[in-house]
Amino acid sequence: MALTPKNQLTRQDKRAQQDNAQQEALMREVDDAVRQGDAEEFLSKWGKPLFALLIVGLLAFGGYLFWQSRQEAAMERNSEALVAALDQVQAGNVDSAYDRLEELAASDKSGAGVAAAMMRAGIAQQRGDAAEASTIFKSVAANDKAPPAMRELARLRDVTLNYDKMTSADIVATLKPLATPGNAFFASAGELVAHAYLDQGKRAEAGALFAQIAKDENSPESARSRARQMAGVLGVDAIEDVDALLEAQGIGRDNPEGAGPSVETE
Repeated sequence: MALTPKNQLTRQDKRAQQDNAQQEALMREVDDAVRQGDAEEFLSKWGKPLFALLIVGLLAFGGYLFWQSRQEAAMERNSEALVAALDQVQAGNVDSAYDRLEELAASDKSGAGVAAAMMRAGIAQQRGDAAEASTIFKSVAANDKAPPAMRELARLRDVTLNYDKMTSADIVATLKPLATPGNAFFASAGELVAHAYLDQGKRAEAGALFAQIAKDENSPESARSRARQMAGVLGVDAIEDVDALLEAQGIGRDNPEGAGPSVETE
């Protein structure tokens, strides 16, 4: 059987490779033309809306940056106003501090403005103007934009200021939501509510609330001590660990009068 010369096979392979390369190049040109046509058609149809959307996005981003810079500048001004007012208070110029805080308290209903309002209320109370202080406290307590903790503090301060003028029922209704364990003002609000309960003749409720305050480790020790005493007077045991209490007060079981540590003699 005759064999094809090796050099003839090589020429045929090269020719086939050239034909394949030409076909691939032609297909690429056709594909590029189709893609270019699709792109031109897409840009013709959607180019202007996309460009407008891009412009709107850039304007919105620029507006956000401008707003953010204004907010930061306003926060800086508010902080400076608060610091200046505090300096005036420390220097004894409470009237000047009160006037300095008026604009900030009126213009900003959250954050620094609420702090300024609370400072003005404190200054008014210090000057003996209880009516003005109460008005400001009530305004902060009713301000939906104020931080919840500040609203609760304003409510507590207002009740403390007007306690003798309020009925026991109003005191309980106003402060009972705050007089719960876990609330930041539990001890202070709880004491006022417990005393209101006593005014209503509800000794059991008052004793239970005093006991809760006495056992609350997050409450100030002074408030816990008062509550412990009141609970004892009302016949409620508010001491969970007698040894721990005696140790905290510097009293040992062998030295009940607190005259110092007991000394053993040979």
